[in-house]
Amino acid sequence: MAHVIPGPDTRMKLTDDYVRLVARDAFFWAWPIVNVYNRRITFGPLPHPMLLGGVLPVGPLNSVTMLTDYIDPAERAVACPNQDVVYGNSILALDVSPVVVQVPDFGDRFWVYQVVDSRTDSFAELGRMYGTRPGFYLLAGPNWVGTVPQGISKVFVSQTGTGVVVPRVFREDTAQDLQAVQSVINQIGLYPVASFDGKMKVTDWRKVPAVKNPSDAGGDGAETKWVPPEKFLDMLPAALADARPMAGESARYAQVLAVVEAASKDARVRDVFNQALAAADKDLIEPLFQFRNYGRQLPHHWSTIANGANFGGDYFTRTAVAKSNIFVNKQNETKYFYQDLDDAGERLNSANRYTVTFAKGATPPVKGFWSLTLYNRHHFFEPNPLARYSVGTKNKTLQYGTDGSLTIYVQGQSPGVDKESNWLPAPADGASDFSLYIRSYWPEQAALDGSWTPPAVVRSS
Repeated sequence: MAHVIPGPDTRMKLTDDYVRLVARDAFFWAWPIVNVYNRRITFGPLPHPMLLGGVLPVGPLNSVTMLTDYIDPAERAVACPNQDVVYGNSILALDVSPVVVQVPDFGDRFWVYQVVDSRTDSFAELGRMYGTRPGFYLLAGPNWVGTVPQGISKVFVSQTGTGVVVPRVFREDTAQDLQAVQSVINQIGLYPVASFDGKMKVTDWRKVPAVKNPSDAGGDGAETKWVPPEKFLDMLPAALADARPMAGESARYAQVLAVVEAASKDARVRDVFNQALAAADKDLIEPLFQFRNYGRQLPHHWSTIANGANFGGDYFTRTAVAKSNIFVNKQNETKYFYQDLDDAGERLNSANRYTVTFAKGATPPVKGFWSLTLYNRHHFFEPNPLARYSVGTKNKTLQYGTDGSLTIYVQGQSPGVDKESNWLPAPADGASDFSLYIRSYWPEQAALDGSWTPPAVVRSS
């Protein structure tokens, strides 16, 4: 007979310090789970695919909505977007139904579908780096029992009922490629298994209506606050019920849920719990927004992570990434490099001018594409006269030096007409902090093992 380990006695009186301890701990490790689950709650009632606020592709649960071009700089739902790909977005409710994912024939074009559970861990491999063939693929929840329909190439099983799918399709920064990419984007689809008939469904995503966002109220330019401390206690039980414990987590779940139960019955416990959450948000979560406060440290003050979308029991990295740039790909899909500082260790600020010079043959080593993106202090795009937010493979006008090197000019004002093709504009106010961010899609081994690292960000005299 198996030995049963008892859980917490829910009739015990709890000390305030113990309630604070549990609240702070739970707020930290469950922050990404509640973040993703709150997106499900928010977008679940939507009646049809739409561009919310005219910029954000959203729709009903277990459906996908695609953009048709780079994402609009006004987007504020997900920090650190890129302008190298055409995005799509889907919120999964796999506890309601498995879903079928359509993969068209992308030819030689780079593409990857990010498929993550509510912990932001990947549970499917769909992309060019995997040699995925055109066809139909099934995403199922942890408790699904059923027959796989004929015509499904492979089944991927999530560990949580809630998930997110983000298709990414590369396009060059030309009018010709913008037109060319439409025919494959229109074949991207995701729908409940009951709607599967073995035929590739085609959608003209250019006809998706723009709908006013009722929550638009100006704001401060920061990301939508998906984990408000004052609502965390009430959202947590449902979010945890959806994300069953990983191995070794049962006691952790039981501990916090016992305190949540006590808080539901005792106003004093609830007040102490909520005060602890507010403090944890400020003291534990907010510092992780800054890239310089976490990550594997690299030369010239760059940093990186090695377990994106494969966090497992690494609660610190999962929450740090979710706070600063949620929905990163797995490392073999995309390698990320983060920078807040110049080569002297000073904060990047638009009061100064900088250069980033890649030596000949030393741009990020990739089989897919690379880009260098600039984000403002909120980790979003900063409006500029060129409407340019990143440079890299997509740009066909970059000018290389006579020695084969590539210098990018990072500053608020134009470096001059002769250098403008290589200009990555910083905030024009001359007083704002910003960050730089390198993406290496389908990275070569050198980017993965650390034998290649980014060059210094050098402040100009």
